[in-house]
Amino acid sequence: MKRQARAPQLRRRLGRADLRAVPEARRELRDLLRHWGQPGRAEIAELLTSELVTNAIVHTGDEAVLTATLDPHGLRVEVRDYVARRPRVRVAEPDENTHGRGLVLVESLADAWGVRPHELGKSVWFELEADADAA
Repeated sequence: MKRQARAPQLRRRLGRADLRAVPEARRELRDLLRHWGQPGRAEIAELLTSELVTNAIVHTGDEAVLTATLDPHGLRVEVRDYVARRPRVRVAEPDENTHGRGLVLVESLADAWGVRPHELGKSVWFELEADADAA
C-alpha cells in the first residue's frame, strides 16, 4: 500500500502580546515557501500572514496558533485565537493612523478568506492559489 505524502505545514504557537512573533512567523513561512516556485505569491503570503498574526496578538490579548499548509493547489494560512469577537473589515480614513487596514489587505490580495467560528474562539484564514497570477 502506497503511503500518501503529507502536505508541508508550519504550525506555531503565538504567545500572548508577543509582537516578536510577527517577524518570526514571516521567517518561518518564508522557509516553508522557499521551494513553492511562486515568488510573488510568497511575498503576498508573508504580508497577509503578518496582518493575521498581528491582529490576533493585538486585538485579542490572548494566545493564538498559526497554521500554514502548502499543497499542489496553493497555500492556506489560518490563525486561530480563543476570543469569540469577530474581526471586521474597516475602511480607514486617510488622516487615520495605519491601524484597521489589515483585513482590507487580506480581502483585496487573497484569493479567498474568511472567519470560522469554534466552540472557543475563531480562526481567520486566507488562501492563495498556486496557479493564480500575482497581484
